[in-house]
Amino acid sequence: MSTRVDHVVTSGIFSLDGEDFEVDNNIWIVGDDREVIVIDAAHDHRPILEGIAGRRVKGIICTHAHNDHINAAAELAEATDAPIWLHPDDTMLWEVVYPDRRVDASLGDGQTLDVAGARLNVLHTPGHSPGGVCLHLPSEQIVFSGDTLFNGGPGATGRSFSDRSELEESIRRQLLGLPDATEVRTGHGDSTTLGTERLRSEDWCDPAPDFGVAPCSRSASGILGPGEVHSPQRRLGSPGNPERCRSLADRASLLRR
Repeated sequence: MSTRVDHVVTSGIFSLDGEDFEVDNNIWIVGDDREVIVIDAAHDHRPILEGIAGRRVKGIICTHAHNDHINAAAELAEATDAPIWLHPDDTMLWEVVYPDRRVDASLGDGQTLDVAGARLNVLHTPGHSPGGVCLHLPSEQIVFSGDTLFNGGPGATGRSFSDRSELEESIRRQLLGLPDATEVRTGHGDSTTLGTERLRSEDWCDPAPDFGVAPCSRSASGILGPGEVHSPQRRLGSPGNPERCRSLADRASLLRR
């Protein structure tokens, strides 16, 4: 029996470096009709509980600890009696949101998580944040990429604790070696495939003989990459910019500042 993957979208505020943005987040619920894990409990635990639909939650997995990926984790853990997992390199970000609540378990590169007879492999992908991870579900040819890789290119850098060169190297080393047919389920916006993103990576990586890419170098601007939009950011409270960052183009611009 194939593994069941359910999708919930929640909306809320992403805050970092003194700026606030309204965003939509993808939450992925992986398992079967009896048990699941939840990837990235964002904003509001109630619609996530609806998606869980009474199934046992084996764990709440955080791909990283930016507030918009963890701010429903504690309430969801309390409601489901499930442990929260996070890579320890993102502890400083976690403590901004939860100064008095520790995570229950640590994620590490090469670790495996079992749910409903399926196995997810933990891939440490620092760059967007130091403790960022992706989760590879080989039985279904899916990778849950958090904010490491989007439909259009790498995730955000240029903010605290982020590094563009490290992020590109993480994508090259951990993701682009997976099969082209692997579906990328992202933390925001539409899904893509690694085959599609491998072709796009030619804009920001040089070819190499191993699996098609080599250590990456920054674009001329140092920040922008494929699919990015050269437009003003939509900040909360900014005069004349009350609309939410809903479109893929707006989200791509926001995440890659």
